[in-house]
Amino acid sequence: MEHPYLFFIKIFEAIGLGHFAHTYPHVIYSWVLMAILIGFGALATKTITMIPGKSQNLSEIIVSGIEEFMVETAGEEARWLFPLAATLFIYIFIGNLIGIIPGFLPPTANLNTTGACALIVVVFTHIIGIKYHGVGYIKHFLGPVWWMAPLIFVIEIIGHMARILSLSFRLFGNMMGHEIVLAILFGLAGAFFAPLPIMALGIFVAFVQGFVFFLLSVIYFSGAMEHAH
Repeated sequence: MEHPYLFFIKIFEAIGLGHFAHTYPHVIYSWVLMAILIGFGALATKTITMIPGKSQNLSEIIVSGIEEFMVETAGEEARWLFPLAATLFIYIFIGNLIGIIPGFLPPTANLNTTGACALIVVVFTHIIGIKYHGVGYIKHFLGPVWWMAPLIFVIEIIGHMARILSLSFRLFGNMMGHEIVLAILFGLAGAFFAPLPIMALGIFVAFVQGFVFFLLSVIYFSGAMEHAH
């Protein structure tokens, strides 16, 4: 989908990198998103005090809320997974959200971005399984009945590959659909503020899609930590 105006693409055009920017706009806006998150992180940790101010209070509420949810969902062992899961949630949520700002493109509306996030989750799931169970992690793929192990193994492999497709296509489809609807409404009735309800709904969609991705990731991590049945 071709956007009428993308602010950072114009900047790259001005410095002679227009071809790269038009070919990989999702990469440009992933960099922008990373810069935003790093900036907010630096500001949040710059003035940490025993008596927190408003910004520190907000940051602590967000961080502790995500961590406690993970512990309630996957147990105390989930605490060491908090940095990865929380980063994915915040990255996807803010990445979804910046698409509402005129001149910005949500990097999550590109399948390459969502596929990369999904691949990280699935690969790390198996790293967790090997960390907790060693060679015995293979039992997760063999099922409870030994003579059905070859069939169960194939089904499990297909299921784990499907996780990548499920995570990436769900997020990509919802965000791309939202972008297309906004583009159509701006083109047909932008002067009459017709896109405003969809933009407001987009805030809710941005949160829900980030939360679903985060929740499924935590569930996959938790399943890898459990003993095979």
